[in-house]
This record gives sequence, structure tokens and C-alpha cells, in this order.
Amino acid sequence: MATEVFRCVECNEKAAELHRDYSNGILKITICASCQKPVDKYIEYDPAIILIDGILCKTQAFRHILFNTGLNIHWKLCVFCLLCEAYLRWSLLHGSERSSSDPADIIRYTKEWEFYGMFGLAALELSAFCGAVLWFLWLVVGRLRGGTVELGLLLRALLLSCYGKVLLIPAVIWEHDYSPLCLGLIKLFVLTSNSQAIRVILNSSRRLSLTAVCLGLLSETCAAQACKKFPWSVQDMLTFQ
Repeated sequence: MATEVFRCVECNEKAAELHRDYSNGILKITICASCQKPVDKYIEYDPAIILIDGILCKTQAFRHILFNTGLNIHWKLCVFCLLCEAYLRWSLLHGSERSSSDPADIIRYTKEWEFYGMFGLAALELSAFCGAVLWFLWLVVGRLRGGTVELGLLLRALLLSCYGKVLLIPAVIWEHDYSPLCLGLIKLFVLTSNSQAIRVILNSSRRLSLTAVCLGLLSETCAAQACKKFPWSVQDMLTFQ
């Protein structure tokens, strides 16, 4: 059976274990042979502190989450964030058409196909973003520099680093009290987290990760514009219905 490989949160060196379990339930944190610091200090931290450090985009917290935990909720998190984003777009589209006089409006609107169309558009834009980022990193790091690029691990990191989209939940709950500035700041935070995740996975420079994220954003924007200009746009088809 292959030995599980962890990473030191301080220097990114590989480690065979995070702690050693002695008799009588005594645990001792493993010291990194390279930097002489604990391999992963976060195994003793409260999850709330890890979350705060993750929000602050600290490299150590990202290494702990991406390398030293069995966190495997990236697909569930992705679907949840896409649902929030789709509902937000859908509510913006119909904000001026809603009427609170009929209680059946909620049931009627939830059955509209436009919501599923918005979900599809959000998923398409995310796919364009991740596809462009992965292609660029595979080309630069894998082909030009002769390095190793684990595309599966990179995709997992990108999806997990989109956790900032959870901030869309208050916008959904408070309906029309959000502003374009707020949504822009959420987008900026998500892109910053994506860049940090790429740096952690590849142990690369900030310039490379920012370039990859910018290329992904450009691809996402082009996909969004192409959907608007497409003659069979979801919005036009559903409006026609």
C-alpha cells in the first residue's frame, strides 16, 4: 500500500506523516526535516481559525486544506455555488416583474425554465474559466518548462477556491439589497483565491498564477458574450414561450 504524502505548510516539502501517535493517546506533531517547523500546525487549530486564515488567503491554510485534509466536497460546493449564482441572475432578470399580490407567484416562478437556463450559463462560464486556466498551466508548466501538472488536483483546487461565491447567499436572502459593487468585490475575492490555490498547487510565482487567472477570466467573459449573441439564447427562447 502506497504511503500517503503530505506537505509542510511552511516550506511545501513532502512529509510522510503529520503526527505520530504514541501510547496512551499521546500525539506529537511531526517536525519538517527541511525547515524544522511543524509540518502542519493547523491540525491543532479550531476549524474557525482555519476558515479565517483561508478567507485571508494565507498560503499555509491553503496547503493544509488542499494537501493535508481529505476534504472532497469540491463538486458539491461547485453545484451549490452555481445554484446561488443562477438564482441571483434569475432574480435580477425578473426583479421588476415580480408581484407580491399573488402567493402563487413563488410556485409559478420556480417552475420557469429560465432558472435552469441561468444555471446552464453559469456552469458554462465556470467551465470556460477552468478550461482556460488548466490549458494555460498545462502548456506553460507541462510543455514549455517540462514540469508535472496534475490537472485533477488543479481542478479540485480551483473549485474549492471558489468558496467565496457562498457570499452570494446573503444577496439571495436579502433579494434586491445587494449592489454591483458588492458583487464585484465577491468576484475579485474569488479570483484572488483562485490565484492563491494555483500558487499552492504548483508552488509557482505570483505572476504565473495571476496570468492564468486573467486568461481564465477572459475566456469566461468571451463565453458569456457569445451566449448573449447566440441566436438561440436561452433568454430569447423562454421569453418567446
